[in-house]
Amino acid sequence: MLRYLAALLIVAATIAAFPALAADKLLTVTGDATVNVAPDTAVIRIGVTTTAKTAREASEGNARQATSVLAAIKESGIGDRDVQTSRLSLQPQYDQSKTGPARLLGFQVTNQLTVKFHDIDKLPGFLDRAIAAGANEMSGIEFIVSEQSKLLDQARDDAVADARRKAELYAKAAGVKVGQVVTITEEGSSPPPRPMQAMRAAGVPVAPGEQTLRANVTVTYAIIP
Repeated sequence: MLRYLAALLIVAATIAAFPALAADKLLTVTGDATVNVAPDTAVIRIGVTTTAKTAREASEGNARQATSVLAAIKESGIGDRDVQTSRLSLQPQYDQSKTGPARLLGFQVTNQLTVKFHDIDKLPGFLDRAIAAGANEMSGIEFIVSEQSKLLDQARDDAVADARRKAELYAKAAGVKVGQVVTITEEGSSPPPRPMQAMRAAGVPVAPGEQTLRANVTVTYAIIP
């Protein structure tokens, strides 16, 4: 019985040693690559805010002004699918004085549109026309790379190649050879755009910027003695 137990212990110890032995024959490295590209699409949120003494006056005035802005958008060659109402609100405006009860001053109506541009070069001219038509609110501009997936695929290829290069360096220094790939894991990120030369429209600067698409991979290789 004791011999049997001793034999089991020896087998268990041998099996437990295999993972450690296998781990000693692996090489793990990280590879990274970047692709810098100028955005080719712009998304802006632009609109009209109108204030009047009554809700009806504010709504009617806003509707007239927003219709004029929408017409300017159409004249700029923007298609219907690239224009979307993103905000429509009616809010009472009160006297914020701390003395006495709040007094109603009027009403404020905001109509905001989200507009997508597939040709950034047209953006300055559009801003000129929209402002002239009555747009008095713009909450932000976002620049997008439409072919981001394809560009990231290029960065992924380069990141794997970078990992292989590093593995070859380490293996050569250690006097071994790089074998087959055991595992690959990926982490990617796209930092905010960096400003480039600005375009100007009616004194309003518009900077498309440049985006850096980054791919990071961790690759584990088998080691050949």
